[in-house]
Amino acid sequence: MPPVEYNFKPVDRITIGAIGPLGKRVFYLQVRQGDQLATLIIEKEQILLLVNKLENFLAELRQRLPDIAEAGSSYREEDMALEQPIDPAFRVDLMGLGYDEESDLLVLVSRELEDTDEGLKEASVARFWCTRSQLLTACKWGLEVASRGRPICGNCGQPLDTESHFCPKSNGHKK
Repeated sequence: MPPVEYNFKPVDRITIGAIGPLGKRVFYLQVRQGDQLATLIIEKEQILLLVNKLENFLAELRQRLPDIAEAGSSYREEDMALEQPIDPAFRVDLMGLGYDEESDLLVLVSRELEDTDEGLKEASVARFWCTRSQLLTACKWGLEVASRGRPICGNCGQPLDTESHFCPKSNGHKK
């Protein structure tokens, strides 16, 4: 598939969602600008990392620019649902954040890396320009979606399977 490139500046809507049964869910980052809809596949761990990085990025931004307004985060679950059709353009490998002070917009850059015979080659890329509140809201919602998954084993930190869970830290012993 040929590489795709998105540059939505500014986005109208950004959300994160998941489809599928627990343990087999697929997570999506979905962005709309006008009549254009972009859907990307992301990993649960990428959502958690993005939330953490965004909070740190916003704190640094407030320190550097104390006069900017605080970013808010509020949502209604029905407003955060994924839109149909779910037709992902690519699977995200790398993500990065940036800020344009002039427009007061954050940019979320998502890249796909393509493995070729010559080695790794950059392929598809998406740049989504959001307000600080839009991205913070999407990330908080993504954290909520991710937390609805399988419970985590308190001993090893891995997700508990619905049928059985082999905990490597139990050394073969059951409680």
